[in-house]
Amino acid sequence: MKAEDLKRVVKEKYGSIANQSLLTTQTGCCSGTSCCGELEFSMIGDEYQNVSGYNQEADLGLGCGLPTEFAGIEKGNRVLDLGSGAGNDCFVARSLVGEEGTVTGIDFTEAMIQKARQNLAKTGFKNIDFILGDIENMPLEANTFDVVISNCVLNLVPDKFKAFSEIYRVLKPGGHFCISDVVITGTLPDKLKEAAELYAGCVAGALPFDDYLTIIRQQGFSQPEVKKQKKIEIPEDVLLKYLSKEELEDYQSDNHGIFSITLNASK
Repeated sequence: MKAEDLKRVVKEKYGSIANQSLLTTQTGCCSGTSCCGELEFSMIGDEYQNVSGYNQEADLGLGCGLPTEFAGIEKGNRVLDLGSGAGNDCFVARSLVGEEGTVTGIDFTEAMIQKARQNLAKTGFKNIDFILGDIENMPLEANTFDVVISNCVLNLVPDKFKAFSEIYRVLKPGGHFCISDVVITGTLPDKLKEAAELYAGCVAGALPFDDYLTIIRQQGFSQPEVKKQKKIEIPEDVLLKYLSKEELEDYQSDNHGIFSITLNASK
């Protein structure tokens, strides 16, 4: 599948989620009511309920971590959230930057931007902004932000070299990112990797962990550090929708794995 086709699939799926008023509770990136259609396993996202700034209406259950927990966001910082969705991580970040800082959310799905702006209008906050844009080519000035965050989004971006290059460009010298994302160990079977539904559901677009770190370093970032990781267990009955029993045995015996990770690195 070409990059533009993958982007179309992701945009359609997440646009559909944004337009569903039923998604008012955290359901997980790949729950039965979420983006993955027939898939029925959960990404095991972190709980937000006790986090300062949490906005339930902005939580569509699409994350795989809590990047603000390890982002080192300080009062007065300028923060950028990549793939901001309905805005939940932006509202959490706003509670950390205070009145003196600013938070910008960027998303390439029009329906998500509309939903985020609706959620923002209910708060009265003046230092959060949501803009439409592609992470691979952001309509933002260079050397602008102190911190970049993202939650289970970069794995959906076809060109991760461009994405991390853009992150480096928009960060101020000395700035840093903290990203929650999905990576794999070993190699996913082709039948899983090629499934567009699974790709839009956060798994088949994931890179091997070592490749992920290599891209980060190649873009000029220093000191990448994993702050948290969690293995994502996919039930056998789900895997058997894509794999034969023999393929499943090979997949399990080779210690392949899918992990949600939260990591940071500095410019």
